[in-house]
Amino acid sequence: MLARSTSDTSAPESSQERPDYRLAGPALAAWAGSAVGVGISPGWAIGAGTALVALGAWSTRRSCYLSAVILLAAAAATIVAGLRVLDVASGPVAALAQQRAVVRLHLEPTSDPVVRHGTFEDIVVVRARVESISGRGLSARVHTPVLVIADLSWRRVLLGSQLDTVGSLAPADGSDIAAVFFPTRIDAVTAAPSWWWRASGVLRAGITEGVAHSAPAPRALVPALVDGDESAIPTAMADAFRTCGLTHLLAVSGTNLTLVVGFVLLISRWCGIRGYAQITVGLVGTAGFVLLARPDPSVLRAAAMGLVALAGLGAGGRRRGVRALSLAVLVLVLIDPWLARSVGFVLSVFATGGILVLAPRWAARLSTWLPQPLAESLAVPMAAQVACTPVIAAFSGQVSIVAVGANLLAGPAVGPATVLGLLAGLVTVLWQDAGHLLGLAASAPAWWIVTVAQRGAALPGASAGWRTGAVSITVLVGICLAFCLAAPRLLARPRTSAAALMLVAGWALHPVSWGWPPAGWVMVVCDVGQGDALVLNAGPGAAVVVDTGPDPVLVDRCLDRLGVEVIPLVVLTHVHADHVNGLPGVFAGRDVGEVDLGPVVPDDQEVADIQHICAVAGVRLLRTAYASQRQLGDLTLEVLGPVPGVATPGLSGSDRNNSSVVLAVSTEGVRLLLSGDVEPEAQQALLGWGPELRADVLKVPHHGSRYQEPRFLAAVDARLSVISVGADNTYGQPAPETLDTLRRDGAEVLRTDESGDVAVVVHDGHLLVASR
Repeated sequence: MLARSTSDTSAPESSQERPDYRLAGPALAAWAGSAVGVGISPGWAIGAGTALVALGAWSTRRSCYLSAVILLAAAAATIVAGLRVLDVASGPVAALAQQRAVVRLHLEPTSDPVVRHGTFEDIVVVRARVESISGRGLSARVHTPVLVIADLSWRRVLLGSQLDTVGSLAPADGSDIAAVFFPTRIDAVTAAPSWWWRASGVLRAGITEGVAHSAPAPRALVPALVDGDESAIPTAMADAFRTCGLTHLLAVSGTNLTLVVGFVLLISRWCGIRGYAQITVGLVGTAGFVLLARPDPSVLRAAAMGLVALAGLGAGGRRRGVRALSLAVLVLVLIDPWLARSVGFVLSVFATGGILVLAPRWAARLSTWLPQPLAESLAVPMAAQVACTPVIAAFSGQVSIVAVGANLLAGPAVGPATVLGLLAGLVTVLWQDAGHLLGLAASAPAWWIVTVAQRGAALPGASAGWRTGAVSITVLVGICLAFCLAAPRLLARPRTSAAALMLVAGWALHPVSWGWPPAGWVMVVCDVGQGDALVLNAGPGAAVVVDTGPDPVLVDRCLDRLGVEVIPLVVLTHVHADHVNGLPGVFAGRDVGEVDLGPVVPDDQEVADIQHICAVAGVRLLRTAYASQRQLGDLTLEVLGPVPGVATPGLSGSDRNNSSVVLAVSTEGVRLLLSGDVEPEAQQALLGWGPELRADVLKVPHHGSRYQEPRFLAAVDARLSVISVGADNTYGQPAPETLDTLRRDGAEVLRTDESGDVAVVVHDGHLLVASR
């Protein structure tokens, strides 16, 4: 009996078939060949491919057949990539783009119009295929991809229609398009979309209309789950999903296709369809899904990964699934070489591979002490997350601590939300009221998914920063590989697994930042992206906050890292989103005394929102007074600006910037000047303070923009200048001329986009600086 019991316990793992890796080598080689081929000149790509063919032939003669196959796969992918790049770059469209010619095009949009919010105005971005071109004495029939950047009137352009349009061409940055087209007018719509595009458009509209009466968050999420339409997703929601490792739900992924096609197959089985007919239904369902979600490269990639997931179901699925994944990678990079450099493609392949290779064994180990369904529910998101963690860290600079838990909690709701959303769209087309009822049903599981994302992202240790350099990512890969090797033994032991779970939960609730904050800190400039959030030490567990940044989650985490629980004063220097939108994060779980606005603020919705937030939290909202002074613990705060007569309650960006509250803070024998976003006009007025402007530390105005008064910077004469700025921002901040001026005046310059949180420290009377 004892021997029988032991055998049964190990059965789940031993029954798993070994993965079939025979196609993995050629697939990886083709992937590498495509990635190289689209990044170098076509001539070099074709030459490198030819050399690989020669090496493959030599390997064949030496009977090294596996090496030969791998080399020939890399050769084929490299040559195909080179030929594709050559085809795109060598035609008349690319030639006229080099001349920045004004041309007449007959083109067909190949994607839906997408509105992008620009610095000065909103634009519409559309991918299109040029069918004919004429300009500068040249006329030609072509079949060339371009990117269209147009005004908002292009929002009405339909995918699959055909247009005659006039505009100018510009050279493309990437090798996947021949040119960028800036249209000035549309002369005619020569053909409407085909019936299948019209049908998919009606269904997409039905899905959106089906949830029209739901709450805002589910209303935005359901279309993203069903057909990848993320146009209504707010930035804050997208950030929360990213922090929790749920970003895959906001765009078309293999999960979407698996759910939709799996539902279609289930219906077909109920209708008595069996055998090869089921395969036909699956293929038709896949084609319909691609039409619904649009045949962008990312959708085609998702469709392939979804089919791989379907292939991995049932007996022999692990072996068949890995083989199917390898074949999918091989075929996809040959069809579309640019996928080889797509982050989405990398994540899809790694996640699918992790689920196929790691999850079955881990589930088998967990099932020795957990019910099989729960074991699989834990193993699948864990395997996908471990496989994707180095990739995510390389591109985002962070590692999600709560991803597995968030996926585990949100996972059961994804299927119902997706299927009910699809049914709501189908029914809405025929009977709108019934469709709205189904939309409300779909919004319930969607609400749960959003709640998981928002609550998970709000945890203090939801994610941990990770450097994106080669050494750091290599170390992370090593950690993940070590975990993969140790996981089978660890997961088979309930006590060890429970201890690990408690450790992760403890980190998420109370993260440890080793050596942070540094002893003797007097001010920390939080890394909140493109915005300002400054924290002044007002005693143990207490701080004054000056501005709150653009994101409640980021400022909340910064305050958590500093151990701030009491905030006697919050100063909002001026009413711009990058300085005030994080206010709810400051209030989260803390005792806040009052919030001060400057003496000059516009009467608009943003101020009304601040008033509402303070009223709900029961916090007083007051106004600062020019030339006033107050004492809070060891902090002495003087209001130097806005100087009367300079700032006006206008709505322009400069009006608001020049209305910034300017604070001089004295503490521990050092003087800090916090200057908001004041521009040259306000800076010139501040010169009237004379020697009072002098400070040891300057928070550089307006994120280090080029709009600075050199006399103001010289009058401050700071030893340390800190710039709060977001990485890769579109404003060109900090400006090189501002950095040169500060350094020429003898200041050490630190930037949050390079150093993260920056702490000003006083130790034994000496001014020091530390960064996290």
